[in-house]
Amino acid sequence: MEIHALKIVALVAQQGSFAAAARVLSLDPSSVSRTVAGVEAELGLRLFQRSTRSLSVTEEGEAYLGRLVPLLEELDHAHDDAREVSRRPAGTLRLTTSVAFAHKCVVPHLASFTARYPEISLEILPSDANLDLAANSIDLAIRLAPQPAGDLISTKLTDTQYHVVASRDYLSRSAPLSAPDDLRNHNCLRFALPEFRTRWRFRSAAENPTEVPVSGNVIIANALSMRRAALDGLGPALLADWLIKDDLANGGLVNVFPDFECTATEFDTAAWVLYPSRSFLPRKVRVTIDFLRDAMK
Repeated sequence: MEIHALKIVALVAQQGSFAAAARVLSLDPSSVSRTVAGVEAELGLRLFQRSTRSLSVTEEGEAYLGRLVPLLEELDHAHDDAREVSRRPAGTLRLTTSVAFAHKCVVPHLASFTARYPEISLEILPSDANLDLAANSIDLAIRLAPQPAGDLISTKLTDTQYHVVASRDYLSRSAPLSAPDDLRNHNCLRFALPEFRTRWRFRSAAENPTEVPVSGNVIIANALSMRRAALDGLGPALLADWLIKDDLANGGLVNVFPDFECTATEFDTAAWVLYPSRSFLPRKVRVTIDFLRDAMK
């Protein structure tokens, strides 16, 4: 059985359709469908359940892919090591992420990265817009979100959590903040995204998820500026743990509701590294992904 065919099977499962996998590989969907059918015929089992509108992995397919995907990834690593054992990763690598994440979580690791991979020329493109990877010749993107959907391959770097925080000065002079519903009486700092502007969500071990409407006369489009405004006592803010962990540790900000999980979107969010295709991934990209995963730990 050809390795390339098995990689196509794994990509179809990851992308959720023949058409999406075909777009990643720049192939015709019928070619991808024939390849998968050939693998199924050789195995003597059905990996995917097809219908006119959807495609799902069968129980047998789940078991097969659960063992296949790690083997394919390890095989890619083995090929890279055998092919490039005498050559260090090199070339220009373009990476984009949000301005705040670049500042707090990427730039602090640049010294270690450049010392380890001196022949990689790294271009960091901080942007709070989701830049198109193909149009901007970008190798990697780091996105902060629930599980990304679409044609790009995604690898989780680290889970993220959000907290409602405020400065000690603000808390000392404001109305009480003993429960999430008290936010109705506060001038909240709001992030300039639709989900963050109007309501924040909360859940705890003792309560079902609830939504609390929020309002305030300051809306900010940059997370670093939002953090600064919270530190200056302008009001409560909903901010990510990676952005404020030092402020929580040194007392600059207080986690107002430590017994609650907080979010404006989904409770289970993460930092994901995205890239166009797992097939023939350049060594410079692979080592950068591995470096980021270790750094985010």
